[in-house]
Amino acid sequence: MPMSVADLESHLREAFPDALIEIEDLAGDGDHYKAKVVTAAFAGLSRVKQHQLVYAALKGKMGGELHALALETGAKPA
Repeated sequence: MPMSVADLESHLREAFPDALIEIEDLAGDGDHYKAKVVTAAFAGLSRVKQHQLVYAALKGKMGGELHALALETGAKPA
Protein backbone atom coordinates (compact mmCIF):
# COMPACT_ATOMS: atom_id res chain seq x y z
CA MET A 1 0.00 0.00 0.00
CA PRO A 2 1.50 3.37 -1.00
CA MET A 3 2.25 6.09 1.53
CA SER A 4 0.19 9.28 1.35
CA VAL A 5 1.70 12.75 1.43
CA ALA A 6 -0.03 13.25 4.80
CA ASP A 7 1.58 10.10 6.25
CA LEU A 8 5.00 11.06 4.93
CA GLU A 9 4.70 14.57 6.34
CA SER A 10 3.44 13.21 9.66
CA HIS A 11 6.55 11.03 10.09
CA LEU A 12 8.82 13.94 9.22
CA ARG A 13 6.96 16.38 11.52
CA GLU A 14 7.21 13.93 14.41
CA ALA A 15 11.00 13.75 14.01
CA PHE A 16 11.58 17.40 13.06
CA PRO A 17 8.79 19.55 14.58
CA ASP A 18 10.49 22.85 13.69
CA ALA A 19 11.21 21.89 10.08
CA LEU A 20 10.21 23.53 6.86
CA ILE A 21 8.82 20.54 4.94
CA GLU A 22 7.78 20.51 1.29
CA ILE A 23 6.63 17.28 -0.35
CA GLU A 24 5.94 16.67 -4.03
CA ASP A 25 4.43 13.48 -5.45
CA LEU A 26 6.63 13.00 -8.52
CA ALA A 27 4.65 10.29 -10.30
CA GLY A 28 1.15 10.63 -8.84
CA ASP A 29 1.34 7.06 -7.58
CA GLY A 30 2.10 7.56 -3.88
CA ASP A 31 5.41 5.75 -4.34
CA HIS A 32 7.79 8.39 -5.69
CA TYR A 33 8.25 11.59 -3.72
CA LYS A 34 10.56 14.54 -3.49
CA ALA A 35 10.91 16.02 -0.02
CA LYS A 36 12.64 19.15 1.15
CA VAL A 37 13.41 19.19 4.87
CA VAL A 38 15.10 22.21 6.44
CA THR A 39 15.58 22.09 10.20
CA ALA A 40 17.89 23.37 12.92
CA ALA A 41 18.48 19.70 13.83
CA PHE A 42 20.71 19.40 10.75
CA ALA A 43 23.11 22.18 11.81
CA GLY A 44 26.71 21.03 11.53
CA LEU A 45 25.79 17.66 10.01
CA SER A 46 26.97 16.31 6.67
CA ARG A 47 24.41 15.87 3.90
CA VAL A 48 24.76 12.09 4.31
CA LYS A 49 23.99 12.29 8.04
CA GLN A 50 21.01 14.59 7.35
CA HIS A 51 19.61 12.04 4.90
CA GLN A 52 20.21 9.20 7.37
CA LEU A 53 18.16 11.07 9.97
CA VAL A 54 15.31 11.52 7.48
CA TYR A 55 15.34 7.81 6.61
CA ALA A 56 15.39 6.94 10.33
CA ALA A 57 12.34 9.18 10.83
CA LEU A 58 10.47 7.07 8.26
CA LYS A 59 10.76 4.06 10.56
CA GLY A 60 11.56 1.41 7.96
CA LYS A 61 8.96 2.55 5.42
CA MET A 62 11.59 3.14 2.69
CA GLY A 63 11.61 0.26 0.24
CA GLY A 64 8.19 -0.87 1.46
CA GLU A 65 5.32 1.62 1.52
CA LEU A 66 7.65 4.24 0.08
CA HIS A 67 9.56 3.19 -3.01
CA ALA A 68 11.57 6.30 -3.88
CA LEU A 69 12.35 9.54 -2.08
CA ALA A 70 14.46 12.31 -3.57
CA LEU A 71 15.77 14.38 -0.68
CA GLU A 72 16.86 17.96 -0.39
CA THR A 73 17.97 18.78 3.16
CA GLY A 74 19.51 21.72 4.90
CA ALA A 75 19.98 23.44 8.22
CA LYS A 76 18.12 26.53 9.28
CA PRO A 77 19.27 28.81 12.07
CA ALA A 78 18.22 27.65 15.52
